[in-house]
Amino acid sequence: MSTAIDDIDVLAKARRNISGDYFPSPDEDYMSARQLEYFRTLLQEWKRSILAASKDTLQQLQDGPMREPDLNDRASSETDWGIELRTRDRQRKLIAKIDSALRRIDEGEYGYCEVTGEPIGLGRLVARPIATMTVEAQEAHERREKISRDD
Repeated sequence: MSTAIDDIDVLAKARRNISGDYFPSPDEDYMSARQLEYFRTLLQEWKRSILAASKDTLQQLQDGPMREPDLNDRASSETDWGIELRTRDRQRKLIAKIDSALRRIDEGEYGYCEVTGEPIGLGRLVARPIATMTVEAQEAHERREKISRDD
């Protein structure tokens, strides 16, 4: 069984798979056609990478049950599978966020905060292409969440 792939590693792989020398620059108009195409390609490649890893997991599951003769080995294998399946579930949720980001590109809303309407910023989008809020709006949201949890 392959080890669980971290989302950041999958995103880094997607960045490497994008062909060309272009990288979004703050010197360009914000969310120019070229920037939008870069993020669309990045999001699509990220999604493709996640789906390919999921397909590998499904194939391994279909190849047959674990038949470890030693109870300790069997327990270890079951733990590994549990981690792998939780990772795939997290990535399933990530795919929904990627699809949402692609939809925002199509609707002309990508790159702008859903709370304030302000630009999210290239640095944040490069680091987290599925971001929907500016750093400030995200921090305020997390503070409100923490306060409501503490009540």
